[in-house]
Amino acid sequence: MSEWKFQRDAIQSFRFVRCGLDAATGVAELVYAFDDGPELVETVTVPGAPFALDGDRAVAVERALRLLHLVAGVSYYKAAVPAQIRIDSYAIDADTAALLESVYLNGLGEFAYRNGLDLHGRIVFPHGEPPGGPAPALGLRKHALVAIGGGKDSLVSIEALRALGVEQTVSWIGGSQLIRACADRTGLPTLNIGRALAPQLFDYNREGAWNGHIPVTAVNSAILVLAALLQGVDQVVFSNERSASYGSLIEGTGEVNHQWSKGWAFEQAFGTYVQSSIAADLHYYSLLRPLSELAVARQFSRSDRYDAHFSSCNRNFHILGERPVSRWCGVCPKCHFVFLALAPFMSKPRLVGIFGRNLLDDPGQTAGYDALLEYRDHKPFECVGEGRESRAAMAALAARPEWREDALVERFIREIRPQLGDGDLRIEPLLRIDDEQRIPPALWKRLRAHLAA
Repeated sequence: MSEWKFQRDAIQSFRFVRCGLDAATGVAELVYAFDDGPELVETVTVPGAPFALDGDRAVAVERALRLLHLVAGVSYYKAAVPAQIRIDSYAIDADTAALLESVYLNGLGEFAYRNGLDLHGRIVFPHGEPPGGPAPALGLRKHALVAIGGGKDSLVSIEALRALGVEQTVSWIGGSQLIRACADRTGLPTLNIGRALAPQLFDYNREGAWNGHIPVTAVNSAILVLAALLQGVDQVVFSNERSASYGSLIEGTGEVNHQWSKGWAFEQAFGTYVQSSIAADLHYYSLLRPLSELAVARQFSRSDRYDAHFSSCNRNFHILGERPVSRWCGVCPKCHFVFLALAPFMSKPRLVGIFGRNLLDDPGQTAGYDALLEYRDHKPFECVGEGRESRAAMAALAARPEWREDALVERFIREIRPQLGDGDLRIEPLLRIDDEQRIPPALWKRLRAHLAA
């Protein structure tokens, strides 16, 4: 075993070796390997053990554990993208294989594009088990595990559920201090799940592994489905808006969606699978799916409760400081977009106070904003809104005396606005509430009224 060396292009197969859960400790072990190389062991730790599991619930937990094993394997598979996938210790049916092939192919879309790889037809999950019957209802209690990411979106969901009287636990994966501070600020019960990747993965990266973006929302969704079953609750709630379903249009390549696993196609496929194959009464949905990014920004702006705590900045995400400058780098696409999306709905002093500076009065940010506007560039590979949302927000600011003299707004008025038709720039159509969603019907009726108020 010690002789084995990671050689990316020589690897023939990726193996799902086994998975197990210790109900006494809440620790799940997910084991993988390349060819006959060393075992790669990832652990996921769900607080609240020991868990008493029996009957249908024990079966559902085992199925959720296998789903997590299979989905989380994407982190390792991508290191070599070998031609063969093997599942050593259990079998899956065609429905499970189809879901996984979609998650891997689409979720690795940006990874494949950046690395010049074609994964079409390459990702095949072996299946042989006949389809199981429909999953039973487990009598789960009405309670939501709500994923929190430290940004504006999850906070909008949390406050909407609070206003509607839905019992919830604010849940996150990993050790981010920024997310913890936001979660604590909610004043709600919290669940911090641990995840430790196999340490060899970092060695492989140094030894020439393929690297890049993975569908992390798919992995986190599978983790929270397992956690919900262990906790005995009936809802896993994310905060992905409808804009997440639109990717970057790249000449010669087509659409590549950085946030595919935040999109509607993934939510539909994953949520349907969970209810049909794991637990009929476990609801997986995004509370914000009916809204655009701009509509979410408008909802967020209605309260200043989180102004000093939230951050959607990816670059400074690991740093927590008292000053706004520590939570916002001010130069990444996320900072650019969140500033622009909030500007039409917030007073200028409040917004500049959140970010520590006025990003729209900095000519050095021109290229970043051009990409958001899809002017001479494509939409960035980041979780940002559609180009038409950025254009509509900029047009709204162009009509306001307090913004129109800022460098980038003034440039938009002078250089970009004359090239755009009026129909492309109205903000009102982008604030409408869609009906494409998986929210439980009784909740949706009340949520729709709340959002429209």
